[in-house]
Amino acid sequence: MIADNGIFNFFSSGTWAVIRNLTLFFVAVFWLATAFWVFKDARRRIEDPWLVGMATVLGLVPPFIGPLIYMLFRPPEYLEDVRERELEIKAMEERLSRRDMHCPVCRAEVDPAFLICPVCTTRLRQSCANCKAPLEALWQVCPYCETPVAPSAVDLGQTQALAPPRRERS
Repeated sequence: MIADNGIFNFFSSGTWAVIRNLTLFFVAVFWLATAFWVFKDARRRIEDPWLVGMATVLGLVPPFIGPLIYMLFRPPEYLEDVRERELEIKAMEERLSRRDMHCPVCRAEVDPAFLICPVCTTRLRQSCANCKAPLEALWQVCPYCETPVAPSAVDLGQTQALAPPRRERS
C-alpha cells in the first residue's frame, strides 16, 4: 500500500502535471511541424494550389500518419528539377537541330563548306571536278553544275589526313 500511495502521490503532484503538459505541448508542436513540412514540400513538388491544400490537410488530419501517407504518394521530383531537366532537353534539341559539324579526327568545329579540316588537315569532303563546290558523300551528281561525281575514299566513309605541306630549307 505504501508503493501505491507513492505512485498516487506522484500522479497527483505538480511535477506530474508539468511533465504531462510539456509532453502534450511537444507532441502538438511536432504534429504542427510535420503538417508544416508537408505544406512546404507539397509547394515544391505540386503546381496546383488546391492539391497543395489537400496534401496539407492530409498532413494535419490523421496526426503523424498523414505525413507518412503523403510521403508514399507525393511526386518523385521537385518542380524546379522538372523545369531544369526540360530546359536541358530543349537546349540539347536546339544544339542537335543546328547540326554543328565537327571534324571526325580532332573534333574541331568546321564549316559545312570546308573541304578539309583547318586544324588537322583531314579531308572532310570531295570537291566537284567541274565547279569545285563541296559535295556530300552520298551525292551521285553535283547539284550545282550537274556533273557526275566519281566515287572516292570520302564516299566510302573513310577520312584521310593530308600531309602537311613540306617547307624547304633555304
